[in-house]
Amino acid sequence: MPEIVANSVLPARRDPITIRTDDGLHLVGELATPIDRAPVATMICLHPLPTHGGMMDSHLYRKAAWRLPALAGIAVLRFNTRGTTSAAGTSEGAFDAGEGEGFDLRAAVADADELGLPHPWLVGWSFGTDVVLKHGALEPVEGAILLSPPLRYSTDADLDRWAESCKPLTCLVPELDDYLRPDEARERFARVPQAEVVGVEGAKHLWVGEKYVKIVLGAIAERLVPGSDPLPDVFDGPMERWNDI
Repeated sequence: MPEIVANSVLPARRDPITIRTDDGLHLVGELATPIDRAPVATMICLHPLPTHGGMMDSHLYRKAAWRLPALAGIAVLRFNTRGTTSAAGTSEGAFDAGEGEGFDLRAAVADADELGLPHPWLVGWSFGTDVVLKHGALEPVEGAILLSPPLRYSTDADLDRWAESCKPLTCLVPELDDYLRPDEARERFARVPQAEVVGVEGAKHLWVGEKYVKIVLGAIAERLVPGSDPLPDVFDGPMERWNDI
């Protein structure tokens, strides 16, 4: 069977979506779902810092949308927060340092709920983790996964709110992160009793390299669909190769 490599695109239904926030903005996004079954869980993506190139197409999220619907039955909802641009277009509004982005998160969660998408989890990466911590402890969110949390915009009060929610929280922290490394992360997240901090040996903040992509996607899949990690390295079915050119 063909091996799944960095630019492999597995079958899924991929629909452009528009998310409308309560403060009147239109955000661009995409919903990827399995083509042969109903999704069994939902991943709502909050991307890295848009002022430094973060967007819905940041590589972990693009690869999640390429693989997880087919491999684990997970619906992947990704979108550009306010003022952010990707190939899908530009969301209205302007970057707001994690405050206005709370409207964006809540609108995405509401849309997922309205669409009947099951078992929604938030997955934040870098800046996206701050948005999750500040605004994500709401219903019907079942839990959250944080990738490279810098704890730049979020505060102890935000961590305490997550602790009070009792919602599960998993933090994947690169050993060589530029902002927050595993030992310090364990200290900071100690105020959230249900938080699990997982240090990833050799990884850096941006998770570059297929080895680390597989670790991240496997960890996400396992928490959303227990028993699905390790994800397959091969795929018995149609598979395309993405080309940015």
